[in-house]
Amino acid sequence: MSQIKTPKSRTLTLSAPLVLASQSPRRKKLLEQIGLEFRVQVSAFDEESISARSMHPSQYVATLASAKASIVAQTLTSPAIVLGADTTVVLDGTILNKPTDAADAARMLGLLSNRTHEVFTGIALVESGVKRIVTDVVRTEVCFRALEDEEIAAYIASGSPLDKAGSYGIQDDFGAVFVKEIRGCYYNVVGLPLERLYQRLREYCA
Repeated sequence: MSQIKTPKSRTLTLSAPLVLASQSPRRKKLLEQIGLEFRVQVSAFDEESISARSMHPSQYVATLASAKASIVAQTLTSPAIVLGADTTVVLDGTILNKPTDAADAARMLGLLSNRTHEVFTGIALVESGVKRIVTDVVRTEVCFRALEDEEIAAYIASGSPLDKAGSYGIQDDFGAVFVKEIRGCYYNVVGLPLERLYQRLREYCA
């Protein structure tokens, strides 16, 4: 069984082992942070196969999270609860996913400069062998201060923005100084809304 030990020494016992369908080191670290036992199995789902153009951002991230988890669940031969997740940045209704290159990262950071944007994370729980999918979406507002061209260039040179939606990581040593204010869950911006995930796991295994 997988367990989460809370500060009040209560324990959440899952009905099956937990599998994280993501190669994100940030999501792995967040699950470890709350003491959750799990293993990683990267999903083979092609994110490019789903277009965001006809979807609301909340529907888009929920769909991707479900697809990622479902692909992994289909490959398992023993009971498990598969966790899929997807995070995206939205500015004025336009989705900003991972940049294609350094120039694209600079473009995105320039758009976000001195603006407020939204971060959506979809989570999905899929139990292998059972046609049961639970999804949820969390939204956080993030306010950037005005960024200087030199700051953007230095951040991109570090390589950190190139694997992140919106071309930044709030948890990065330098990316953190771009953020003036957040409204909502900080961990959602990192890539996994821990409070909401914990609540959904409790409900899923009740």
